[in-house]
Amino acid sequence: MGIHHRGAAAGLALAAVALSAAGCGIGGSTKTITVVHVHTRTATVTVTTTMAATTTSAATTACTGAQLSGAFKEAPGGGGAGQIEYILTLTNTSSTACTVASPPKAVLFDSSGSQLPTHVTPLYGTGPTVTVASGGSAKATVRFSPDVPGTGDSQSGACQPKAYTLRVIPRGGGTVGAPVKPPTSVCERGTLQFEPFSTS
Repeated sequence: MGIHHRGAAAGLALAAVALSAAGCGIGGSTKTITVVHVHTRTATVTVTTTMAATTTSAATTACTGAQLSGAFKEAPGGGGAGQIEYILTLTNTSSTACTVASPPKAVLFDSSGSQLPTHVTPLYGTGPTVTVASGGSAKATVRFSPDVPGTGDSQSGACQPKAYTLRVIPRGGGTVGAPVKPPTSVCERGTLQFEPFSTS
């Protein structure tokens, strides 16, 4: 086939395609098809939750008189040079720990329950507040003169009436009685020099 015939054949083929396309649009129906491509993407998200460790600790409160029992006893071999030593012991009889402060507030009483002159002073300055466990005790050594009169004391006989009870007033409120054993006069108008409390 020559070049002329090939060109003619190609022209006929193109015309046929054009007529076919045109025929589809004449007297026929046109459908529009919408194809929706949905792309689903699965994302894995890892969430790490950090839980802060929480320590719950109830603040230890000051002891009340109802939580304590007391004793005020002479220390063995604690006397000398006009001074004597007694030991104040406060025992926590409650089921929870509490604190006592140095020096405590306290008042001396005679055998009839009458208040005696009392002056509590720290021997080494204000001591630390100590925590007393349930069933535990806090102890403080107390120094005073039982027989050397000072200003305001009787200058003949006993300087002051004998003290039978030391009533301690804890910071948490209330009072606790500590029997004085043996009962004693406290000179210089009831001056008691307290060492800081300690626990054991």
